[in-house]
Amino acid sequence: MEDNSLEKKYNKYIILVSIVIPVVVAILFGVKLKDFGYNVEPLTFLPPIYATINAITALVLIVAVMAIKKGNRKLHERLMTTAIALSLAFLVMYIAYHMTSDSTKFGGEGVVRYVYFFILISHILLSIAIVPLVLITYVRAIAKNFENHKKIARVTFPLWLYVAITGVIVYLMISPYYV
Repeated sequence: MEDNSLEKKYNKYIILVSIVIPVVVAILFGVKLKDFGYNVEPLTFLPPIYATINAITALVLIVAVMAIKKGNRKLHERLMTTAIALSLAFLVMYIAYHMTSDSTKFGGEGVVRYVYFFILISHILLSIAIVPLVLITYVRAIAKNFENHKKIARVTFPLWLYVAITGVIVYLMISPYYV
């Protein structure tokens, strides 16, 4: 049985979170703690950790889809909740890194530079778009609106998987240029 009232209840929160997260990330991306007198060491150890979290997220998403295709709804639910938690952990570490460290410039030249920026820009844009998609998909599941959940999950899954995988690719491409 589906619960449309539950979906309606969460819609305003989905809209709010979908706006607040990218705005806050954009603001905090430009904030450097040292500019406010905080003498913090750059958290330069974080990029390989959050790239690994992206890789794990991609694997969790794939296993979650396999679980639901085999009819294991409980495992699917746990894995999807884990994927959301991993994405939040990534976001916290990403913000922490950029608040303590200067951005790294990509040093590649020629075609690889265009490939890098295509992947980076598509990753960033889709990471913004994926927030409401994940939230809507999740709420439809908890509301037991499985038909509509499946419909949006068919869009959410490949986009989220793309964001997770391209996060790893961006890290691998820029890692030689970390100071």
